Amino acid sequence: MANINQGSMKRKRAVGNVIGYIVLILISLIWLFPYFGLLMASFRSFDASVEYGGMVDYIIPHTFSLDNYRFLFDTTQNNYTRWYLNTLIISLCVAVLNTLNVLCVSYALSRMRFKGRTLLMRFWLVLGMFPGFLTMICLYFLLKQVGLTQAGAIPGLILVSVASSGMGYYVCKGYFDTIPKALDEAARIDGASRARVFLTMTIPMSKPIIIYTALVAFMGPWCDYVFASYIAFGHDKSYNVAVAMQRWMVVGDYQGYFTRFCAGGIVVAIPVTLLFMFLQKYYVEGVTGGAVKG
Repeated sequence: MANINQGSMKRKRAVGNVIGYIVLILISLIWLFPYFGLLMASFRSFDASVEYGGMVDYIIPHTFSLDNYRFLFDTTQNNYTRWYLNTLIISLCVAVLNTLNVLCVSYALSRMRFKGRTLLMRFWLVLGMFPGFLTMICLYFLLKQVGLTQAGAIPGLILVSVASSGMGYYVCKGYFDTIPKALDEAARIDGASRARVFLTMTIPMSKPIIIYTALVAFMGPWCDYVFASYIAFGHDKSYNVAVAMQRWMVVGDYQGYFTRFCAGGIVVAIPVTLLFMFLQKYYVEGVTGGAVKG
């Protein structure tokens, strides 16, 4: 009787697994379909004599071509290379500076006890509830006063992104809270300063949360459109990729630039996709580790 029940449970489990995998595969196909369409459109020829370059009613190109990608990196026809470099510079600078700020603030809030600590954490938590859109006009005029708009938009965007980065301490502090304080205390007894404990003990044990923080910081300016268009308005050489490609579709020939827009989107997605593919393990560890305690 027990064997029969076990066999029945195994069959039910197997059927449930098959159904679950089928549902997951269908969801994956639905989720990936728009990206597949974007990829196929990027390989469609821009030459009207070969194939229409605008929006069409089919997905697989009749003729595959690299014309759109050649156009992107042809500096005589557009500034895509410069826009891409602008985006990369902003994202890398913000990722490095944000990570340093968040690590320092999180370590201080996790390990040190000082007057006003709890009030400061609550105050930052309340401030974080207000959307950044509320400060856009104020930030624009402040940056304009010091020449960090339009021609100076790149350092302006870096400054704005880094200025309030310490408020994003929540996950990182939670991760530091999981590291035993006894290690810090033992090092302090041996004569190590707080800076040395932080640099030689805490940081080496915090690789997942460092990678998580850097990835999140990198993604913000990499995908930014609203504030970047606001700060760099009217100055072509200060555009990032998102703003520049949107200008293509509005100012340029919409039908003609559609496939080029798709190609540009694919090129923009490549670095982020590779980062998440190779660093996924640490990203997940950082999220789960920082959510344990806070």
